[in-house]
Amino acid sequence: MRAIVITRAGGPDVLVMSDVAEPIPGPGQIRVRVHATAVNRADLLQRAGRYPAPAGVPRDIPGLEYAGVVDAVGSAARRWKVGERVMGLVGGGAYAEYIVTHEDEAVRVPAALSLEDAAAIPEAFITAHDALFTRMQLQRDESLLIHAVGSGVGTAALQLAKSAGAFVVGTQRSAWKLERSRALGLDAAIAVGAGGVTDTGDFADQVIHEVKRWRAATSAAAGESGATHRSPVKPGVDGILDLVGGDYLAGNLRAVRELGRIIVVGLVAGARAELDMRMLLHKRATIVGTVLRARSLAEKIDAARAFERDVIPLLDAGTVRPIIDVALPLAEAARAHEIVEANRNFGKVVLTIG
Repeated sequence: MRAIVITRAGGPDVLVMSDVAEPIPGPGQIRVRVHATAVNRADLLQRAGRYPAPAGVPRDIPGLEYAGVVDAVGSAARRWKVGERVMGLVGGGAYAEYIVTHEDEAVRVPAALSLEDAAAIPEAFITAHDALFTRMQLQRDESLLIHAVGSGVGTAALQLAKSAGAFVVGTQRSAWKLERSRALGLDAAIAVGAGGVTDTGDFADQVIHEVKRWRAATSAAAGESGATHRSPVKPGVDGILDLVGGDYLAGNLRAVRELGRIIVVGLVAGARAELDMRMLLHKRATIVGTVLRARSLAEKIDAARAFERDVIPLLDAGTVRPIIDVALPLAEAARAHEIVEANRNFGKVVLTIG
């Protein structure tokens, strides 16, 4: 089969189309004829030699998500039949014509979506759903801050949070990405520079201002209707989904309310930051780090089932949708990596396999 292979650690030019052996499904596994996959930051890190693939998956073929058609089933596999459309996450190897995965990790593709559309769903939406609702326990009428709201996970999280009735503030370094995010329901947009610095100093002050303004408006509306609205002990945002990392940690602690929750998913701005533990204690905040790729099979299956239960109905109804910046043929994987590495994409960059 054809696959994109990482020939050595380096830039996008080390990605080469090669012929490799087709995988064979084992007990409880299915083989999927991949019609499309998508590019993720983890792929870029793996290509650069900074994020090795976990045991049991190809070390030199990137790709964490797929959409395609079941091609073969292994012994004891009963969940899927040959010819059914599926999508899902894998530990690697999805930049190829075929992948194998445990049958319980696969999820059906909504009938209204093409396989190209479906390829933009698994990593973004499963990550966002797990972070917001399993880890953060986001509730209706809470406020949420999303850093890098125009990214793949960011656009998924924005849509899921709005569908759950949250007030969403988003940060982004590109003004045009903030404008496109508004079209997806973003309530308040904050343009930031390096380190989360804004034109007025710090994103935390603007976040607190936007949340205060929203709470004042909802309190006034509740007063008119005779309803009540829960008010937190201290001003600030209820939850933060941090897809950036690095120096954003300090601003996050200032922006989050007392008893608020910070979920760290991405580290594009760096893996190290100074932590003001006095502020952490004062806020009684929770900071949680999360990643899907390194989890056990059982944990990945749990995440897939929760996504299937809560998000597939929203996709079926068109309440949320995958956001694709551009779709390129698999042979142009290097170009796709360049786009993502330069942050030129809004939503996902998809690779199609003819």
